[in-house]
Amino acid sequence: MIDEQGETTGKRGSFWKELPILLVVAIVVAVVVRAFVLQTFYIPSESMEHTLNINDRVLVNKLVYAFREPQRGEIIVFEAPANWRSGAEDEDFIKRVIGIPGDRIVCCDSNQRLMINGYALDEPYIYKDSDGTPDLASEQPFDIVVPAGRYWMMGDHRSHSSDSRERYVRSRDINGSTIPEDAIVGRAFVVFWPLGRAGWLSVPEQFDKVPAPAKQ
Repeated sequence: MIDEQGETTGKRGSFWKELPILLVVAIVVAVVVRAFVLQTFYIPSESMEHTLNINDRVLVNKLVYAFREPQRGEIIVFEAPANWRSGAEDEDFIKRVIGIPGDRIVCCDSNQRLMINGYALDEPYIYKDSDGTPDLASEQPFDIVVPAGRYWMMGDHRSHSSDSRERYVRSRDINGSTIPEDAIVGRAFVVFWPLGRAGWLSVPEQFDKVPAPAKQ
């Protein structure tokens, strides 16, 4: 005869013995995923409004750039250079990739659009005020070529963004105004909180027509 009560007690005892192992495995998996695959970030400033608003939460793919290079139009999290930071809390920045290595970026054409490799870029994501008036692509002109292995980053709220443009206008130092590839944490690909703003952070179609940079 089978002792059903004894069998049940044995199963319960086995569960409690295995529980610490399961918890340790779950913690290890969570740590590995956070370190190498996915991570959540919150938006601390207005520099990407209204693509990303203050206190939005985004999910960042930390693995994607192990297989390919960042592309224009993607929103990425990166470790900010020391000269970009206003304090210890400003270690990670989130901006949009506007220029990849070799790109020539000029501000601006007669319609106040950025020129990337001779192509005038419409930017529908640029911040608009309550009257619908958009920020300028840049308040000051510039003409640069993105160095090899580096990226030109700009916020969508141009008048409130500490980014490559703002740094270059101040210093005229192209290396200090761009981000090295090894400083990139990953690509922000979805807003998941608040639920009313949840959605994919896809690349605007306007970037599809930007030509490849001229060979140096």
